[in-house]
Amino acid sequence: MRHTTRASVPLAMAFVANAASAADARYNLQPPVTGIAEQIYGMHSMMLVICLVIFVGVFGVMFWSVFRHRKSKGAVAAHFHENTAVEIAWTVVPVLILLGMAYPATKTVISMKDTSNPDITIKATGYQWMWGYDYLKGEGEGVRFISTLSTPRDQIEGGAAKGANYLLEVDNPVVVPVGKKIRILTTANDVIHAWWVPAFGVKQDAIPGFIRDTWFRAEKEGVYRGNCAELCGKEHGFMPIEVHVVSAAKYAEWVAAQKKRMAAEAQPAAPQASANTAAAG
Repeated sequence: MRHTTRASVPLAMAFVANAASAADARYNLQPPVTGIAEQIYGMHSMMLVICLVIFVGVFGVMFWSVFRHRKSKGAVAAHFHENTAVEIAWTVVPVLILLGMAYPATKTVISMKDTSNPDITIKATGYQWMWGYDYLKGEGEGVRFISTLSTPRDQIEGGAAKGANYLLEVDNPVVVPVGKKIRILTTANDVIHAWWVPAFGVKQDAIPGFIRDTWFRAEKEGVYRGNCAELCGKEHGFMPIEVHVVSAAKYAEWVAAQKKRMAAEAQPAAPQASANTAAAG
């Protein structure tokens, strides 16, 4: 899918090589690590160039006309009223430009909506103000946990220096294997939230009473961060998203550790249940 898109927008993809350095300078999008994110970055670069060319062309002609045809030089204004050629040109050219921009954008939007045949399905539930995750399909099925902000309060309140991942770190990150298609089901418990990870090209609203979905396939191991992207209340800026993309072996180890943790947490409930049953008898 990515190879098809690259072929359709060769000019834009020439800019992808400089993505990392530009993003580090905080003047561009984050470096893409999924096919969809690469398509988004390519279209962003292509449309930026198109807009720049139009800007330079329009204002260049305007300033050249003002300078070369000023009244002090005795210039006489030309009349283009009802000039068929000019009217056709300024209608057809913008239409062709828009069609050229719409074609790759439409392909990307269609690809973004294709959540079929995932390797792993995860439900992300937004709460005020944290995320709950349930692994519903694939290896890791049954794993569930709550993910909350882990930035120390003294950093937030100005009592300590800000850390490298200030307000973008959590106690329980999402863990997924590299190269696998991950479907994310989003919903919310209270108000509208949004699950947004820029490096994946993913942003999907989480709406109470509804299930929305999106997907990603990370092609590079690493730690990727995002935020809730809806104004969900006073702690809106304190519910980040952290995703660890790991190898298949490390993912299997993480799943085993999570299931062991869940079994240990459920263990104390068994004696209490037995005691209640005995008392009822």
